[in-house]
Amino acid sequence: MALTRAKKIEKVATLTTELKGATSAIVGTFSAMTASKDFELRKVIREAGGHYHVVKNKLAPIAAKDSEIADALGGLKGVSSVAYTAGDPVALAKALSTWVKDNAQFTFKLGIVDGKIIDVAEINNLATLPGKEELFSKLLFLINSPATRLATVINATGRNLAVVVDQAVQADKFAAGAAPAATPAADATTDAPVAEASAPAAEATPVAEAVPAEADTEGASPQAEAAATEAPVEGA
Repeated sequence: MALTRAKKIEKVATLTTELKGATSAIVGTFSAMTASKDFELRKVIREAGGHYHVVKNKLAPIAAKDSEIADALGGLKGVSSVAYTAGDPVALAKALSTWVKDNAQFTFKLGIVDGKIIDVAEINNLATLPGKEELFSKLLFLINSPATRLATVINATGRNLAVVVDQAVQADKFAAGAAPAATPAADATTDAPVAEASAPAAEATPVAEAVPAEADTEGASPQAEAAATEAPVEGA
């Protein structure tokens, strides 16, 4: 049944609204597609963050005129359907490629990613790339890797220090090292007898001083000795 003009305008308006935010799309064709397979395909695309429509070749480019996927929908022939997304194109390509492997009734025509038309081989290559989430995960790993390594080194240093200290305590290393601290006390004890020994030397000093007195007498002149000897005689 042919669409009336009003129905065509309505369908184009609906499709325009849905395609407006799309940034990537994969256009395909199919034959002998059952209702259950069509439902399964739509579910796979929806889970990948995309949307799916069977389109009229003449209406599709009109609906997509102001969208980023307009170039992919121009000049279509035969039965055409479009799976499109505003999200990750890799996720969409992966989902479709996986499903197509088990459903030969669906084949790719072309695709478009960020305004660039890609062929069937490039769609298959796109499906082998890591998705955005995987790329973000790898990027975060690379960013956090130096910090993680630094934290590991710091923690390892702390653990090693704790092990060394524990081993030193068990080996009584700290007790042996405390002996030098007692040395000043021992030195003080040693100094005390020296101080006491110096006291007798000081007391002996007068004796040492008396010796020169005798030496002076012995060293006096013969005249002085004679005077000293004669004095008692005169007193007698």
